[in-house]
Amino acid sequence: MPELRRYWPMVAAAVVFRLALVFFPGDLNLGSRPEVATPLSSLRRLAEGYWLKQTSLSPYAGSMYHGSPLLLPVLGPLIVNRTEGRPMYFYCSLLFVIVDFISAILIRAIGQKLFVSNRQSMNSLKLSGKTKLVNENAGDVASLIYLWNPLTIVTCLGSCTTPIDNFMVILTIYGACSCIAPLAAFGYVMATHLSLYPAILIVPVILLLGHGLDAPPSKLFTRNTRSFSWKPVIYFIIWAEIWTCYVLLLCSISLKGVGGLNEMFKKTYGFILTVEDLTPNIGVLWYFFAEVFEFFRDFFLIVFHVNILFMVLPLAIRLKHRPCFLAFVYVAIVAMLKSYPSVGDSALYLGLLGLFASELADMQFSFFLFFGYIGVTLLSPVMHNLWIWRGTGNANFYFATGLAYACLQTVLVVESVSSMLKHDRMLKKLASP
Repeated sequence: MPELRRYWPMVAAAVVFRLALVFFPGDLNLGSRPEVATPLSSLRRLAEGYWLKQTSLSPYAGSMYHGSPLLLPVLGPLIVNRTEGRPMYFYCSLLFVIVDFISAILIRAIGQKLFVSNRQSMNSLKLSGKTKLVNENAGDVASLIYLWNPLTIVTCLGSCTTPIDNFMVILTIYGACSCIAPLAAFGYVMATHLSLYPAILIVPVILLLGHGLDAPPSKLFTRNTRSFSWKPVIYFIIWAEIWTCYVLLLCSISLKGVGGLNEMFKKTYGFILTVEDLTPNIGVLWYFFAEVFEFFRDFFLIVFHVNILFMVLPLAIRLKHRPCFLAFVYVAIVAMLKSYPSVGDSALYLGLLGLFASELADMQFSFFLFFGYIGVTLLSPVMHNLWIWRGTGNANFYFATGLAYACLQTVLVVESVSSMLKHDRMLKKLASP
């Protein structure tokens, strides 16, 4: 399969650009931006948890750290043991550059597998001459979108663990697309362990393992329709249980004598579900729960979290023939409704969006969405500065950008799903005699 022209030079340029920003950071100070680092992903909070653990205290003893205890022995030494003259998070940033590169390569591999699957589908429908229906360079395009997206670059250099979270999600999708149950299970367990919300990806993962990659609806095929295979799904479940036990065992060992698993669940998953920290971020939950009466708080917590689950089954029924696209939709919905969102969540689903360049070529409001994202990205730090530092604005200024951001994501999800369904109807029309 021919590659996108100058793909590797552009990948190398993206890596070199990141390294240049790592070695010559200037006054970026991205780790203090609420759009980049959240209470769950901030390296500053991780450094606090690592220091507490080094003093034989529980990393959750204070009110700062709410991440996985497994990140402490991996990233903690990189933060504390630093070379003289280097920024505090220099070595972590180097690690995140590598993680971003691997994530982009995995996205490219997913795109190549989708291309092969789509080409086989077109041949089965006798539409192989319709070259515009299949983009052989979609994986390259998606990979470059992920690498060169300013949101991805900011996240990589933003002193947060979001690149690792995104990598685990991408690893899950790649493992499922490749039908490698142990790899998919590992990525799924780790992604869920680190941020909880990727748990809903169990649906597209099972569909990918059981049905295979994205293809037109089965009713378009008159023959060679693949039946659901339970064998890889069972392997995935077994391996997921194994990895879960292994992760919990490592967490238990890490917290031995300084806490336990109960405290970990309360300070991580409980922290996510109860929205205890109302520090302003790019989402909308912080403002809502800062204003809502305490009497109604539990009710609206249930409403917001169950709202994500309500979308899982209908979308799975309608898009079960396109599980990889379904995973993209789930990731976008989570980025929109999660407790502590960041621009790194958008970087992930925008990269995955490039995998479906052919199917979504006729998507409406592309111009509006493109410049809407640019506008929100530029206005958010301005409104935050007017409110916090200059005192010439208030919380409504900053919340307005978060509300606009949520609206843009809603439009993107609705339009992408609508365009995909239109694409399927077009295939049905072309395939009909």
